[in-house]
Amino acid sequence: VQLQASGGGLVQAGDSLRLSCAASGRTFSDYNMGWFRQAPGEEREFVAAITWSGVSTYYADSVKGRFTISRDNAKNTVYLQMNSLKPEDTAVYYCAADRLDYGPNVDYDYWGQGTLVTVSS
Repeated sequence: VQLQASGGGLVQAGDSLRLSCAASGRTFSDYNMGWFRQAPGEEREFVAAITWSGVSTYYADSVKGRFTISRDNAKNTVYLQMNSLKPEDTAVYYCAADRLDYGPNVDYDYWGQGTLVTVSS
């Protein structure tokens, strides 16, 4: 699976942003999807995940209630709607795909290249 993340940018605290991750190469609906982020000088951390069907989702506590992960299997795309953004959300955001599992502690099979989100105070 090839993954292409997009939608990052510079926003102010309190603003919203929607990230997209377009998949190609394999059957998108076979894969559970996740979003991760990595801030400068920090380890990569889990943000959200969704099962192949879209029925189940999982969020990091830090984004719960502000971020929403969703997918459109007809468009081979997974989204991350980010509301009430904070400066601490500043990071490069990556999407990932895994055939068997989803969530934070998964060795995802495929990774996208990342899109930068910068939230100014």
